[in-house]
Amino acid sequence: MSDVAEAARGSHRRRGVLAVLSVLGLLVLVGWLAVSWITPHPYSGTVLQAPEAAPSMDGLVLDDGSEVDLTAFEGQLLLVYFGYMSCPDVCPTTLSMAASARRALGDDADRVRLLMISVDPERDSLDALGDYVRSFDDSFVAATGDLGTLDRVAAQYGIFFGRGEELGDEYAVDHTATLMGIDTEGHLRIVWPAALELDRLVADMRELL
Repeated sequence: MSDVAEAARGSHRRRGVLAVLSVLGLLVLVGWLAVSWITPHPYSGTVLQAPEAAPSMDGLVLDDGSEVDLTAFEGQLLLVYFGYMSCPDVCPTTLSMAASARRALGDDADRVRLLMISVDPERDSLDALGDYVRSFDDSFVAATGDLGTLDRVAAQYGIFFGRGEELGDEYAVDHTATLMGIDTEGHLRIVWPAALELDRLVADMRELL
C-alpha cells in the first residue's frame, strides 16, 4: 500500500473517531439538559404543593398609614415575617439575612420585597416600625394592627405568638420565627425555617422569581 493511501486511511479513521466523540458529547449535553429540566429545584423550605392565594391581611396597617393590600405586591416575590422590634436575636438575624439575600439577586433585587408584621403592637408604633425595617433594607415595609386582627391573620399563616417572659419592666414575645414567601402571582408558596443558610435562601428566591 502506498504512503498516500495509508495517510488517507489514517485521516478517515481520525475523522471517524472525532465524529463519534462529537456525537457522544452531544448526547451527554442533551442528557444533562434533560435532567436539569426534569429535576425539580431542591427547596430548603416547606413548599406548598397546591398553593392558593395568600390569606388576606385585611385590618393590618402599613407603616405609611395605608391598609395592607397583598394585590399591590403582585409581580414581586413578597417575603413575610412575623416579629417585633425588641426581639433580641432571631428577628434581626432573619431580617439581616433577607436583606443580604435580596442584594445577592443583583438585577432581580427590585422584584423582591419584605413585609414584617409586628406582633407587639403595644410597643411597636408604625413610625418606629418603618424606621426599624428600613435600617436593614430601604425596600422593606412593616405593618401591625390590634391584637384581635393580629390573632386572626397570624392563625391563617400558621403563626403563634404570645406574651412571654417578663424582663424587669420589659417583656419578650414568643412567636413562630418562620419566613414565608408569596410568589409573583400572589400565592403562598413556601415556608422557610428559622435556621436557614444564606446561599440556600438566595437559590430558592431565584427559583421563585
